[in-house]
Amino acid sequence: MDQITNYYEEREDDEDIVLDVVIEEAGYEAGDIRISGISFQVRKGELLGLIGPNGAGKSTTIKTLLGLLKHAKAKVKLGGENKSYAYVPEQPVFYEDLTLWEHLDLAAAAYGLSYETFESTAEKLLTQFGMESVRNDLPAGFSKGMKQKMMLMLGFLVQPDVYIVDEPFIGLDPRATKDFLRLLEAERERGAGVLMSTHVLDTAEKICDSFILISGGRIAAEGTLEGIRGDAGLPEGSLFDCFDELT
Repeated sequence: MDQITNYYEEREDDEDIVLDVVIEEAGYEAGDIRISGISFQVRKGELLGLIGPNGAGKSTTIKTLLGLLKHAKAKVKLGGENKSYAYVPEQPVFYEDLTLWEHLDLAAAAYGLSYETFESTAEKLLTQFGMESVRNDLPAGFSKGMKQKMMLMLGFLVQPDVYIVDEPFIGLDPRATKDFLRLLEAERERGAGVLMSTHVLDTAEKICDSFILISGGRIAAEGTLEGIRGDAGLPEGSLFDCFDELT
């Protein structure tokens, strides 16, 4: 039995865990290890912040758990009722010849949603994100913020067991950020877990239940803000100050 399998089997087995990740090592080319020794769990209703500066290894961690890297020794387990996830990437991905509504329709079909459920949910999302007027427009002409809104809408449409969200605040105006956080809170109340990668530490400090701090491709600290403050020796410190102290 290899090291990662043995380690994984020793981990806690809990029906409340919707995402269980163990990454021994991963990189983009053979022998080029970018991250190592990263493991965490996300529970129902929990918002776990994957925190660190650009280049720390956050996106590599997400790509690894999504199975997008060939050179990785990792194990990922989905829990929840449907064992499903929605991924919201940092860089919007879309089909240039499909309208916003057609993108939503395609996502609904891929996840097997009934048309009635799709139509009702999509209409609500269009209203909540202020995108009703561009429902039949091609996203290639959208601003960066509008493209990001579309990515968020596609994620919220399917109501999965866990959301994996990479740098969601980039390009969002204050109103869109508020709408996103409100919807995210509703999904957490439903029981969905959230893994959110971000370097916007002041916002993360306010909304996340717990944190994984990554520096140089490894975990520098993990736990609640109170626990991280204890590790850093800064009982009143901000998440930014703690991260600076610990790295």
